[in-house]
Amino acid sequence: MIKNPREILVGGRRVTTEKIVSIFNPFNGDVVGEVCWAGPAEARAAVETADQARRMLANLPSHRKGEILGEVAEIIRRRREEIARTITLECGKPIRESRSEVDRAALTFGIAAEEAQRIGGEMIPLDRNAPSAGRWGLTRRFPAGPVFGISPFNFPLNLVAHKIAPSIAAGNPIILKPSSRTPITALLLGDIVLEAGLPPEGLSVIPCGTADAEAALMDERIKVLSFTGSATVGWALKGKAVHKKVLLELGGNAGVIIDETADLDYAAGRCVTGAFSYAGQVCISVQRIYIHEKVFDSFLSRFIPLVGKLRGGDPLSDETDIGPMIDDDNINRVGTWVQEAIGAGARVVTGGRREGNFYVPTVLNDTTPEMKVSCMEVFAPVVTVARIRDVEEGIRAVNDTVYGLQAGVFTASLRNAFHAFEQIEAGGVIINDVPTYRVDHMPYGGVKRSGFGREGLRYAIEEMTESRLMVLNVI
Repeated sequence: MIKNPREILVGGRRVTTEKIVSIFNPFNGDVVGEVCWAGPAEARAAVETADQARRMLANLPSHRKGEILGEVAEIIRRRREEIARTITLECGKPIRESRSEVDRAALTFGIAAEEAQRIGGEMIPLDRNAPSAGRWGLTRRFPAGPVFGISPFNFPLNLVAHKIAPSIAAGNPIILKPSSRTPITALLLGDIVLEAGLPPEGLSVIPCGTADAEAALMDERIKVLSFTGSATVGWALKGKAVHKKVLLELGGNAGVIIDETADLDYAAGRCVTGAFSYAGQVCISVQRIYIHEKVFDSFLSRFIPLVGKLRGGDPLSDETDIGPMIDDDNINRVGTWVQEAIGAGARVVTGGRREGNFYVPTVLNDTTPEMKVSCMEVFAPVVTVARIRDVEEGIRAVNDTVYGLQAGVFTASLRNAFHAFEQIEAGGVIINDVPTYRVDHMPYGGVKRSGFGREGLRYAIEEMTESRLMVLNVI
């Protein structure tokens, strides 16, 4: 346990508040540590400081931003085990996955260091008609202004990195509201960023309540909202964040198609990883698997034994595959959804029950599209399987949802791969891998209710900057 309450960061200053909140380990309920909790005064101060720092951050030369971001990456690598342990204690993620998250966060900052030094524009000849002879257009991207970032519990380091790193690269100050369940990791990262040399006025990390965060976000001095979380909250905030640039990375119920030509051994192994990593608490977790009827039984004969080999236990153990769910409310919600599906005719192939703070990895068959375990984001170690007659039917099934974040297609057919790419309504179509695949520089985001805009360093920088045109008349 961290013995002294962690101060919040307001414009780089460590601030102690009267309200102290305990953070609990989802595995055993122990207190991991205590953090100070920001109120209205601290939220207002964060906005004021960010506004005052706007010009200073915008004027940071690209080489300096690159140096700061590169140093953040190096410090993260040096402190890998400490940070990974903090992640595991806060959110119950198995330690192997926490180490992977640390490695990804270091990569995220490393890529941001590169992108900070190549934010460019273009020269446009404007002499398309006689009066424009001798005129050129020059475009350049400028920082949009203070960013308000809101991050979830499930990737308490790397999803915070996807707010902070592109903000710095773009030249924007940022205020970060971390998840109330995992603020210690975010505050630790804030300390690292300041240690790396970011002007302190450029960063605030303020664990706080929803009302205080919303009041700060609505301030006209905040120019960009970058939100990762539930679709309900994200779209509601977008409706209120008028006159701001908005980037939403929301949820999904990712579908996978297994066609008759797929490598079933490989597909089964990847689907187990995609469905059950971090107990399914991933927005691109495999939730629906549509399998060609000719290989349905063969796929399940490979898939189900692998599910049965997953080991639950202490997430600090290197032997653990499945950790606890984040809290009791979510365990109860999932149990209710599974029981509703069973009552409506679904069949449990394996799992389907709670064990303490864990929900046993669960596979359901004979589900229908209107069941919550299919049409809503289950965000748990639950996956449905269904037969399809052909890829076309699989595509229709994958698209039969209000979400559209990522989808996966396993096939040896180039024709099927490109057809799926053209027809699936999702921000990303992953061929011969699960939709859970993400590397941190790729454009990442969804369509329909799954999001608005794109993350991935270069793409997030574009979202956090404004393009400006200068017309030059050579006289």
